[in-house]
Amino acid sequence: MEKIVELTEKAAEQVKQMMKESGEENVYFRVGVYGGGCSGLSYAMGFEHQKREEDYEFEQDGLRILVDKESALVLKGTTIDYEQGAMGGGFTIHNPNAIASCGCGSSFRTATHAGTPEEC
Repeated sequence: MEKIVELTEKAAEQVKQMMKESGEENVYFRVGVYGGGCSGLSYAMGFEHQKREEDYEFEQDGLRILVDKESALVLKGTTIDYEQGAMGGGFTIHNPNAIASCGCGSSFRTATHAGTPEEC
């Protein structure tokens, strides 16, 4: 399966560390989007025990990654990075499909998917 999202080396290592710390080392890493946020769509990442029928599965750096078919439409070509700063660390998402995002950077919309914007 072709990669829908790409994790940088730092992001992949951080996900593996989080899996280890939570005792969830043999699970999937799910990346998706859902309606909401100021701009209409928000990102979601987490651990998943079961693959669903509507999921695409691919592997990178030893991680089994799931993206549902609907999320794949707006995530194709996205890069997930992990940055460590003075105030701690966090994931950053670079989505070439996003045409607008909110000031906090956690929600976005694309030319074809507006999502369900909420008031901020």
